[in-house]
Amino acid sequence: MAKVTGSSTAEIEAPIDEVWKVVEDVLSAPDWQGGLKDMEELERDADGHVTLVESSNDAKVRTIKSTVRFSYNGPTLLEWRQEKGEMKSVEGAWELEDLGGRTRATYRLEVELGRMLGMVVRGPLVDALRGDLVNARAGELKKRVEG
Repeated sequence: MAKVTGSSTAEIEAPIDEVWKVVEDVLSAPDWQGGLKDMEELERDADGHVTLVESSNDAKVRTIKSTVRFSYNGPTLLEWRQEKGEMKSVEGAWELEDLGGRTRATYRLEVELGRMLGMVVRGPLVDALRGDLVNARAGELKKRVEG
């Protein structure tokens, strides 16, 4: 079964609170994360955080939809997990570390494509997806924050 896993890290020239503002605004993620086409809000918590979304992702061969639940532990951790969707499983996180005026941001993602998608997305396509969905993320956040 095909898996897309990995992490990427970047040091950002901004305080952790500034980086957290970008990370926790999950609805704006399609504006700066490649391959993420849309995020539709389905639910918010009492603090106003978007906790459940339907996302559309470009998986090279077609657009993949999934319903994803977020949990916030700011300003250091944003985690998510697929509740339902076309992939077997999706788990990910942004981990932020305060470096005293700078921030280390690490993006983690583990996707199990499942049987149907695994038959279509294989070999070099898995590597291309990893590049788009994992390897580029920390750099995209750095670019967005440092602007």
